[in-house]
Amino acid sequence: MAQSKKINWLHLSTIVAVCILVGTEMIGASWAAGWALGGLLQLDPIISRIFQAFFTLCGFVLLFYFMRTALKNEPIRE
Repeated sequence: MAQSKKINWLHLSTIVAVCILVGTEMIGASWAAGWALGGLLQLDPIISRIFQAFFTLCGFVLLFYFMRTALKNEPIRE
């Protein structure tokens, strides 16, 4: 039988902290970029919200790829 690997709590806490820190920065900056672009181009509020939603979605995608790479470099199970 295959033995289950134990969780390395130090690595897990590091990954969670990085997810919170980088996620907040990335999602916030993405949302702010949509807001700023809508204001700069003096778009209708609905169009501006669409820009904000699109850029926020892009931020979540970037966070997903960042976390996937972080988990490759800092494995939780050993």
